[in-house]
Amino acid sequence: MRICSLLPSATEIVYSLGLGDDLAGVTHECDFPPEAAQLPVLTSSALSEPNLSSGEIHKHISSSLHRGSSIYHLDQHKLDQADPQLILTQELCDVCAVAYGEVEQAVRRLSGQRMILSLEPTTLEGILDTILQVARQAGVPERGEAVVAGLNERIERLKELAGGVRSKPGVFAMEWLDPPFLGGHWVPQMIAWAGGVDVLGEAGARSVQVEWDAIAQADPDVIVLMPCGFSLNQALSELSRISFPPTWQHLRAVRNGNVYAVDGSAYFNRPGPRIVDGLEILGEILHPEIFPKKSPPDAWSRIEAPILLKDGG
Repeated sequence: MRICSLLPSATEIVYSLGLGDDLAGVTHECDFPPEAAQLPVLTSSALSEPNLSSGEIHKHISSSLHRGSSIYHLDQHKLDQADPQLILTQELCDVCAVAYGEVEQAVRRLSGQRMILSLEPTTLEGILDTILQVARQAGVPERGEAVVAGLNERIERLKELAGGVRSKPGVFAMEWLDPPFLGGHWVPQMIAWAGGVDVLGEAGARSVQVEWDAIAQADPDVIVLMPCGFSLNQALSELSRISFPPTWQHLRAVRNGNVYAVDGSAYFNRPGPRIVDGLEILGEILHPEIFPKKSPPDAWSRIEAPILLKDGG
């Protein structure tokens, strides 16, 4: 079966099912596993300017959405060449992939019968279910069941250990830096399962902008910076470019040095198999006495609070 993935998370799911050879096209953001980078690229980004700051990216995206413009472009010619039988996409987030309507229009131009599978998980259980959905549509349901069983085993092991902690720190997951957005959808659930309490987010709800006054009122014990689409190095680089308000230095997490940056793109923003790695990373951050560090060096890093105190703070 020829498959086109219009989502980095879907690409990872396809590979986890052993169907990498069936992939006929991916997005410009599909970077895992490394083999995905060798496949035909069907999309491009409207953000053509390099080195934009978080604030500039936010303004550009907000302006585009207000005008009804798409953030991503789908190359019809390359889709024609890929000639897919199964197209994996989503309708969950307007800034995460090619707009669903554009995908539908492009697929209608292809002759013959095609299947569009829209993946819409908002919880960790939903993410696991998308793996089963892709496996069924690709004709390998047993592979999906095996992958999910392995992921569930890791999840249950972590939940069992985290369930025995004496205290659960209050956590603020910061999914965008300027302006601040709280972690949405599955992130609050990840925090809970890893032995924490999300002080601002609600399980299953969308990521939304949050005011600094609300962050100060919540006064989290731990702050995890996971800007959407950023690797750890990109997040650290962005921190050197922005200024937080005076509120920042008075937060309990900052005063106590409990601020962490993670590779959000790999382990938190994409609803694919590596979300379980993200869950284990949160365990390492929140309860190192129970979860010794086993994740890669570029997965997360503790940030010294003074580094984050800019002129504006």
